[in-house]
Amino acid sequence: MRRAEFAEKPAREEGGTILPFIFPKGRTTRRELSIELTRKSIHLLIAFVPFIASISRSLIVALLISGCTAYAVFETLRFNGISVPIVSDLTARAARLRDAGKFVQGPITLGVGALLSVLFFGESTAAIAIYVLAFGDGLSSLVGKAFGQLKLPFTKGKSLAGSITCFLVSFLSTFAVSGLALPSLVVAAVSTLVEAAPTKDWDNIVLPLAAGLTATLLGL
Repeated sequence: MRRAEFAEKPAREEGGTILPFIFPKGRTTRRELSIELTRKSIHLLIAFVPFIASISRSLIVALLISGCTAYAVFETLRFNGISVPIVSDLTARAARLRDAGKFVQGPITLGVGALLSVLFFGESTAAIAIYVLAFGDGLSSLVGKAFGQLKLPFTKGKSLAGSITCFLVSFLSTFAVSGLALPSLVVAAVSTLVEAAPTKDWDNIVLPLAAGLTATLLGL
């Protein structure tokens, strides 16, 4: 098989060294879906933030800051070939193909997106922003990977199926918090447009802020 027929797999540590693996491009779909399932299982955990914030806002702020800081340290060690039990292996398993051999920043931007939502918005608005991030973005990625054959132009690979999922889930999430249908549709529409933009992992910050700002302007 020719070299051009291979694609890189996320780096995995062996003996303290980060090693890239390769596999045939024609077999990447199942592997990519497995990676996305791992990523979004972690991603969905951010949905617990509003509940913890309702108990103690200062506690969730401290947890998010310490979590982002700890991950940055662990990922820096992994990137330099120093394995941290459990954390480094999980990061390697969850890294997308485009992240092979790179510092995986997704968990940091996820934590920062939730943190900024808690700091900038009121309790219900922050909940909307974080649920859109957790469920709208999370489930749209899974559906897009599994059923997203029809790609949207100018989005660098985002799919129609993923965007429809983002819209529906964002609407349901917003409506569950606000109980208002029309404003929820507007928040969902804005969130879907932002999620479809080719912002890579930065959508973890841009998406909740856009959803929260829209909800604020609509009085939610």
